[in-house]
Amino acid sequence: MASQTKKLSLILIPLLLSFLTSSVQSGGIAVYWGQDGREGTLKSTCDSGNYVIVILAFLTTFGNGKTPVLNLAGHCDPSTGGCKSLSTDIQACQAKGIKVLLSLGGGVGSYTLSSASDAQSVAEYLWNNYLGGTSSNRPLGNAVLDGIDFDIELGGTNYYDVLSKSLSSYKGRKVYLSAAPQCPYPDAHLGQALSTGLFDYVWVQFYNNQPCEHQSGDITKLTNSWNTWTSKVDASKIFIGLPASTAAAGSGYIPPSTLESQVLPMAKKSSKYGGIMLWNRYYDVLNNYSGQVLKSV
Repeated sequence: MASQTKKLSLILIPLLLSFLTSSVQSGGIAVYWGQDGREGTLKSTCDSGNYVIVILAFLTTFGNGKTPVLNLAGHCDPSTGGCKSLSTDIQACQAKGIKVLLSLGGGVGSYTLSSASDAQSVAEYLWNNYLGGTSSNRPLGNAVLDGIDFDIELGGTNYYDVLSKSLSSYKGRKVYLSAAPQCPYPDAHLGQALSTGLFDYVWVQFYNNQPCEHQSGDITKLTNSWNTWTSKVDASKIFIGLPASTAAAGSGYIPPSTLESQVLPMAKKSSKYGGIMLWNRYYDVLNNYSGQVLKSV
């Protein structure tokens, strides 16, 4: 009998360990790139091995009949075709399995959607110039981006649901959709879009928002907000959006040790946990935040 019990234990213990290991959610790191020429090249960002998604920031002008404008700060000038050289870097990132998205909006720009037809026109522009369509003058060259990120912080709040539905309707190659809402729920600009249930990734900005961010070692407000987002938003994966250093945002920075010991164990209880998003690559280079937490994410 003792021998049989021992044999049974030898079988059950590995199974139990396997179950416990598989039940813990694992994630990755997404990062915004493009708003500081000192952050290094897109290729070097992907070569770091720290990220699973890189978001190009930003398309700062679009909608309401305006000619779309890509703003990659000091990296290149799209008006002279200077950003087409990024095509090689984009393809190199994708060859490593890293998704590359284009972010719409940002905290500075001139953008809004004036009608459903306007939203559909913007979707068509994005499809033909950055995604799987065709255009004679693609700003980033021949590379086909993996999807579109919605970082809508200005302008009107309507028709982004139409834009997301239009982008999702294109056939031939999946268009990944992501969004960067502020942590107060629901987000004023993205609530309608997120209600479509079409978004693959949602990186909630838990910074510059004191009612729902980490404060001096206390994660209570962040935890309550995280539970709200993961329970109410129909998205494949939800990420914790963070500043990569104290200089990257006015508030909400979480020391790596606190992230690892308090925040991640809490967040990983949700099956929707996708990882963390960092603003931005430049501050991450300075602080090596992603390198410090990579194994824990």
